[in-house]
Amino acid sequence: MAGVVLKDIRKAYGQVKVIHGIDLEIRQGEFVVFVGPSGCGKSTLLRMIAGLETITGGDMHIDGQLVNEVPPSKRGIAMVFQSYALYPHMTVYDNMAFGMRIAKENKAEIDRRVRAAADVLQLTPYLDRLPKALSGGQRQRVAIGRAICRDPKVFLFDEPLSNLDAALRVATRIEIAKLNESMPDTTMIYVTHDQVEAMTLADRIVVLSAGRIEQVGAPLELYERPHNLFVARFIGSPAMNVLPVTIAEAGPSTMVSLPGGKSVGVPIATDAGEKGKQGSFGVRPEDLAISNDDDYLFEGKVSIVEALGEVTLLYIDGLSKDEPIIAKIPGIAQVRKGEILRFKARPDQLHLFDQEGQTYRR
Repeated sequence: MAGVVLKDIRKAYGQVKVIHGIDLEIRQGEFVVFVGPSGCGKSTLLRMIAGLETITGGDMHIDGQLVNEVPPSKRGIAMVFQSYALYPHMTVYDNMAFGMRIAKENKAEIDRRVRAAADVLQLTPYLDRLPKALSGGQRQRVAIGRAICRDPKVFLFDEPLSNLDAALRVATRIEIAKLNESMPDTTMIYVTHDQVEAMTLADRIVVLSAGRIEQVGAPLELYERPHNLFVARFIGSPAMNVLPVTIAEAGPSTMVSLPGGKSVGVPIATDAGEKGKQGSFGVRPEDLAISNDDDYLFEGKVSIVEALGEVTLLYIDGLSKDEPIIAKIPGIAQVRKGEILRFKARPDQLHLFDQEGQTYRR
């Protein structure tokens, strides 16, 4: 099995540059997820690793071999696409065996690999069925099984769950997690726009924006210590609340003035600079709690109450010009629309960003 190393990888279509100097090392056996908004370049980057897109600049190595000019069939990779891409006239068995037959593998070896992959993916009872007789989740598992049968160095997944309904997405995501556990030495690279998939599957997440890497790290590292506003707001649902602030008192325990006149201390590891400097204050919806004391961060009127059972989302108006502040309260909160409430959070749950959107380290 193998790792993947990208050095200053760039991609342009004519004069339009879409990937801007990506440097990334993916270790053998890692499950790495590329996430980012539509158009950020995550699928393009995956296709460059697969060899389906040419590399404009930089070097790419798979298993220590430079593969810039190596065709897809010689890279030792297998790719699972968003569409299942199954042959409708072939059985599940034949779909999974097709690539090996084209490669003229031994018949006994083909049978061994197909049945082993079917066992891992719980497809053994369906080997004689045609794709039309399968559910969407089963078809996607056949596509994954076809990739497993090739015994690749690297697995590539391009939004494989996007065509499934909510229940099937959860079930198939669990199957992929089990697959990863059963193949601990296999390198897997997974593209998704769904952060739940990223947070639950990844060893490391690569957050992309406009063809550049914003941050690479373990899921909880990105959640707890985002490098900038983009990552802070992209990771987490609902997104982190962000308010403009002014530095009231600089230092390791920086005091900032929030909208409404309230001042609060944000513990940081570096000096935030001179008094009066502008910045941004962040707190996640799930870190907010209703306060009945004077230790609150801010207060505001509840404009919308969304009771979801396991949590209640409260939308608070009057603090931000662009969008309401959201508080995510556990369970069923006895709150009515129009109430004015105060909200608090622990100091270690607060985030502070400079004028360029870079975080002050905590």
